[in-house]
Order: sequence, then structure tokens, then C-alpha cells
Amino acid sequence: MNQSYPDATQIAETIRGQAVSARSVVAASLARIAEQDQTYNCFTTVLADSALTDADRIDQAIAAGEDPGALAGVPFAVKDLFDIQGVTTLAGSKIEAEQPPASKDAVLVTRLKQAGAVLVGALNMDEYAYGFTTENAHYGASHNPHDGSRITGGSSGGSAAAIAAGLVPITLGSDTNGSIRVPSALCGIFGLKPTYGRLSRSGAYLFSSSLDHLGAFARSTRDIATVFDVLQGSDPTDPVCTQRPPQLCAPELHRGSEGLRIAIAGGYFAEGAEPEVFEAVEQVAKALNVSQKVIIPEAHRARAAAFVITSCEGANLHFADLKTRPQDFDPATRDRFLAGCLVPGHWYVQAQRFRSWYRDRVREIFQHVDIILAPTTPCSAPLIGQEQMTLNGVNVLTRPNLGMFTQPLSFVGLPIISVPIQRSGQLPLGVQIIAAPYNEALVLRVASELETRGIVSAPVPR
Repeated sequence: MNQSYPDATQIAETIRGQAVSARSVVAASLARIAEQDQTYNCFTTVLADSALTDADRIDQAIAAGEDPGALAGVPFAVKDLFDIQGVTTLAGSKIEAEQPPASKDAVLVTRLKQAGAVLVGALNMDEYAYGFTTENAHYGASHNPHDGSRITGGSSGGSAAAIAAGLVPITLGSDTNGSIRVPSALCGIFGLKPTYGRLSRSGAYLFSSSLDHLGAFARSTRDIATVFDVLQGSDPTDPVCTQRPPQLCAPELHRGSEGLRIAIAGGYFAEGAEPEVFEAVEQVAKALNVSQKVIIPEAHRARAAAFVITSCEGANLHFADLKTRPQDFDPATRDRFLAGCLVPGHWYVQAQRFRSWYRDRVREIFQHVDIILAPTTPCSAPLIGQEQMTLNGVNVLTRPNLGMFTQPLSFVGLPIISVPIQRSGQLPLGVQIIAAPYNEALVLRVASELETRGIVSAPVPR
């Protein structure tokens, strides 16, 4: 653990023990944001006054002998599609800036606050979460803390970069086709996309309802598990939120990979990327003594179907504005939505039918294995403004291809954590640890073992 940037659970322990005050911790986070965010462009809103007030409330509760929660005094920030009471939810857009402030916090924001965490701001993203780079035409690009000329990934790029830069220890984001995992990999941090419907989406601006997940970023597995445990719980205001009781993950971390059947994704997931990407997967597999390979059939079609569903659902959501004010969209986002408007309805229906078939095939694989390993992205972070890149000798478009390994997996709602592979003198990469639905504890156990053994880590770059 980097003592200059303690993790969230360590911060909460020291605050509860009154070794430091919540106000001093939150003030230090706000100072880092004020000093450094002009470089990284992570934040769209900073809530300094309310954050300090909330921190004082935590200190007062502790002084009175009360326990303010598992995340007492820990600063956090959220992707700017989570509602924050009194703040307009931008969702990365110019159009939403005209809307009134939110009347209440999103459910997940409320749950973190109830656990004692202190909200310090909202974070930059691709417009309406439709992108993989966080190069926002309205609010500027976020910059990768490992190399400021590089993208952060997206669409939750501000969320990942704020963690990587050490501005805050916890952030929330969303993942439709890879928008938590891609920036986690490119920024060299941990990012958890839970099972579809595992966490409430109430109070979050959705992009593609049948694909959207909410999740968390941090620099340690323990933080991810602690935050996930706090966020769990049914929510009648979100029709897709599971009614399953919470299954706490943090107490399970010590179990590691003991007794788990682990395999490497072959076929589609072993092709079309830079060699170092597959070397990262092999590094993790070797550490876990894994050699078995599995093939997820028709993964390339799953990715194509995900494109169809995403573009259709997103276009339908924004259809009225596309007709009346197309000039107010980011041109790249607008064009993708317009393409979605032109997709024949029978394509969308067929994509959903294929999705059902594909989900059954994936379930069959998980009858024989517990965990699957796969690359997160096909390369390390490209340059800001880089429209094309070369993968395995083939020139391809940058934005859509950053999600080539994430889309076929979020397509059927699997729980996945992207773990960071640090490389001396080079940009970080990520490896996905994947399990069957509602098995977040398993992916976190494997990630924790790898972290404990030093195979994966998320230091703040110097």
C-alpha cells in the first residue's frame, strides 16, 4: 500500500480511530483536485463546501461515540450521470446542462453517504456514455495520469483517471459495453462491473437500458469489495435490480483462488490484439497455475449484436433532440445515434434473440469452470485525438475497437473485474477476471490473491 495515498478502508480506520479527522482527509483531497485537475480534467463539478460540511458531520458523530460507517470520511466522486442533489446531471452533454438540478441523490450515492463516505464531485465522461475515450467535445478530454498525451479510456474516463492520479480513493462509473473496464485497464487501476441488475441504477442517466451496469473503481481489491458490499441491496424503484439479498464479498477475500476452476479464454479472445496484451493474460494465468483454455462461441457476433442494441436503444432515448437540435450534440456521438435511428427493427429483435442463445452457451461453459481470464483492451492507451490504430498489423478505428474484448461479456451481464498489470517504463494493461452471474465474490477473491502476491497493483504514477 502506498502510504502517500492510503486506500479507502485504511482512511476509514484511521478516521474512526481519531488518528486523523475526516475534515483533514477531505480537505487534502480537495487540495489535490484544485492543484492537479487542471492537468487531468477529471472533474466537471467540485463540491468543496458541502464536502467539508459532511466531513465535519462525520467528525462530530465519532466524537459522540457513534460509528458513521465502513467508509467513514472517505472522499469519493461519481461519473456525471449520477444524480447529485442540487447539481444538474450533465451526462457529458451540452443539452442536459439546461435541466434543473437533481432533487435527490442517486441510490448508490445515497448508500455511499450512509456508509460515511464524503462526496467531493462529479466526473468527466463521453457524451451520454457513448464512447471509449472520454474525449468530450463540450468539457474537454480527460488525460491519462501515466502519460498526459494519452486517453483515459471511456466512457467513465474521469472516474478512472481520478483514481489513478490519487485525487480520490473511490469513484463510481457505468459500464454498457466496457465503460468501467476499458478505462480501468488504460489507467492501471481496479474496476468492477457487477452482474447486470446487481446494483440499483435509480437516479443514474441511462444510455442503453438493457445493457447498462453501475460499478466502482479503486486502487485496491479490498476497497472495491468494501464499496460493492455497501452498494448492494434491492431497490423497488429500479425494475431490473435484483431482489437477491446482499452477498458480502470483503470477508471472502482471504480465500483467494483456492478450489476454483480457472481457464483462459481462447479463440476470439486470443486474436487481433498487440502481443503484450496476451502476455499480460499469460502472466496472470501462470501466477494462478492455469493452462486450461475455453472457447466462448460466436463472441464476434455477440459484439456485433451489442453494437446494434446499443445504437438502437441510445438513438430511441435521444430521438427528439436529434430531430430538433442535432447541432448541440458532440458530432461523433450524434452520428452514432443517427446511425442507430436507421437500424431496421428486425435487426434489433434478432440481436436480442441471439443474445438469449448466447447467454445459454455462456452458462454451459460455467458448468465446467468458475473463472475465465481474458484481456481487457487490445492495446495500451492510444494518444488523445488518435482516430486510428494498428492492431496485429491491421489498421482499425480506435474508438469502437477499444471494447472488442469487453462487449461480448457485458452483453450477457457477467460480473467482471479488470485488474491492472503494471509494466516498467511502459503503459499499464488490464486483464479481465470473469465469473457466472452473481459470483462477484469469486472474481474479487482471485483479484485479491493476485494483488497480495504482487502480480497486479495500482500505484499512483510519479
